[in-house]
Amino acid sequence: MSIHVIGVDAYALGWVGVELRDGAFGRAVLASTLYEIVAGSSGAAVIGVDIPLGMLPDRWRAADTLAADTLGPRRASVFRVPPRPVWMEQDFTSANRLCRELTGAGLSRQSWALRPKLLEANAIWERHPGLLFEAHPELSFRTMAGEPLPYAKKTWSGQARRRELLARNGIVLPDQLGPAGQAPPDDILDAAAVAWTAHRVATGSALSHPSPPEEENGSRIAIWY
Repeated sequence: MSIHVIGVDAYALGWVGVELRDGAFGRAVLASTLYEIVAGSSGAAVIGVDIPLGMLPDRWRAADTLAADTLGPRRASVFRVPPRPVWMEQDFTSANRLCRELTGAGLSRQSWALRPKLLEANAIWERHPGLLFEAHPELSFRTMAGEPLPYAKKTWSGQARRRELLARNGIVLPDQLGPAGQAPPDDILDAAAVAWTAHRVATGSALSHPSPPEEENGSRIAIWY
């Protein structure tokens, strides 16, 4: 039976997804919402997303600290996810204030800018248990390489290395991706890396930070790789 998975990355105009069938590239898609990708997933076993899934009530998540520690020079690509009540605030000033009250540290505007996509992804995650899994592309690439990558994903050397790692693991990205080719190259590569992790989840070979995942109201919070 064919194993069908999707890896999804958020980008400036929405979401970009890379589908794998039995670990090989199937197609790439663009969508304005994550829901569109989920609705059109054609029975995918796992959908990996590069967005935090699950927040704790009053503290930072262990997953983010562990992932950052693993990434070495790429640790800045991981941001700490504030407690759930912070995301329920309606403006940055209030959210930043509450974050300081709960954790002793503030919230970055870059993190706050992800709020609409984070809330959308978490609503789907809660509605469809076992379908969405959180992944982080830099953690996926680090696992493929066996070491942290020295070059950032927006550099020529960084993108060449990431595309090489994907190809070595059976994911050959074509030069022509149709409409999805309008997405930035690093977002396509990230979505493909998340799809690689989604395939590992589907086949039972994925690992997680933390292991076992943190439990919160019946949900398991972790970054998979």
